[in-house]
This record gives sequence, C-alpha cells and structure tokens, in this order.
Amino acid sequence: MTDSVLHVEVSRGVATLTLDSPANRNALSRAMRAQLREALAAALADDAVRVVVLDHTGRVFCSGMDLSEAAGGAAADQGVHEFPDLLATLWHSPKPVLAAVRGPARAGGVGLLAACDVVVAGASATFGFAEVRIGVVPAVISAVCRPRMLAHAAHRLMLTGEVFDAAAARDAGLVDLAVADDEVDATVQAQVTALAAGAPAALAETKRLLRSGTDLDFAPLLETSARFFASAEGQEGIAAFREKRPASWVPTD
Repeated sequence: MTDSVLHVEVSRGVATLTLDSPANRNALSRAMRAQLREALAAALADDAVRVVVLDHTGRVFCSGMDLSEAAGGAAADQGVHEFPDLLATLWHSPKPVLAAVRGPARAGGVGLLAACDVVVAGASATFGFAEVRIGVVPAVISAVCRPRMLAHAAHRLMLTGEVFDAAAARDAGLVDLAVADDEVDATVQAQVTALAAGAPAALAETKRLLRSGTDLDFAPLLETSARFFASAEGQEGIAAFREKRPASWVPTD
C-alpha cells in the first residue's frame, strides 16, 4: 500500500489538499501525482466543495519532479507524461483553486501553483525555473506559466534559472498576493471567503471565459520535456544535482 503523501480536509465548503512529503521536499513523486489527481477528482465531484486550496507541510511548497525516480529512466517512463493531466485539471477546474505558498517552489512546483486561479505567497517563498541547470527544459509548465507571466520576465527567468522572491514573482505575474509570512493564513481565508461568495455556475462560466483562447496543447511540450529528461545532458544534470557537484557543462575557469 502506498504511503499517504497528501492530506485532505473538507470543511465548510473548502477542500484543502496539503502536500505532506517533507522528506523529499514535497516532490512530485509518482505517489504525489497519483494522490493529487485522485483528491482533485474527488473535490471536483463533491457538490459541497466550493473552493480548493493547495497547501503544504514543511518549509518547501514543492521542489518539482522527484529526480530520484527520473535518473536512468527512458523517455516513456518519465513522470512528465502524467503531469500534464494534473495541470490541465487544475487549469480547467470549474471550481476556484487557490495555492498557499509558504516556502520554495521549483520547476514543476512552479507549474503546479501557476495552474491555480489565485496564488498567495509568504515572504519565505522563493521560486525558480531550475530546469536548464540540470539539462532539461521547462516545456510542460510553460503552458500554464506563460499565460500568467509577463513575457520578458518569463523569458529571462526560464533562461537563467535564477531564484527569485515573492515580490519579484508578484511583479512578474506568477503570484497574485505577496504578504508577510504571518499574514498568509488570513489572506488565504479572505480570498476563500471572497471566492465562495460567488455562485457556483457563474464562477465556472467565468473561469471558462477567462481560460478561453489559452491553448493547453501539451503533446509537443511533453515530447520535448521527456526527450530532455532522458537525454545525456538531462541524465548528467540529474546526477550532478544528486551528487551536489557542478554539471559537466559549467565553466570551471
């Protein structure tokens, strides 16, 4: 039986899905992806649920794909093949989805929050498109990050892979509300209250209208992502990350 890495609580019309795998920094492991998909499906099918909140335990929101599962894998076995369905479910959810980010989000973790409707980030939250630094491409998450972000900001941040804070993420369009750490709970609650005040059918139709014109064509993005995960560069970058050493392409002098 797979250990639970996701805590689910439904109360007063809110389904809170809490990433609960601090040992691997809430990485998007096979178990996490499966349990998130199952919990989201249940929340969307429950008429009593009006708003979905993604939260997390530990100091990290989500570190992205579990690289221990990606090392040595063939393209067909990479977790990126499952990830688009999860992002599409969040993106097209007829119910509002809010992300509460209290710590670092990287790579696929950034994609996870970008697919939500409202993102609240505390001062301890940081963000980064780390893919290029390990020899892979932020292809799949670009489908949900690019519609949110200012084009020039996404361009620079995806190319450099540098870490940026909540204020910079807000200015780039990735985060909606950047607040002090001790204000995250109150801000999330205020947004949940505001979202729940909307009529369910009207909210769903408004989301449909707002998402119209945004083409989530994952097929070519998925092929690119999987190909780079399985490539020599990708496997070298993953190995260097796990071994805490510079990758072979990093200049040394």
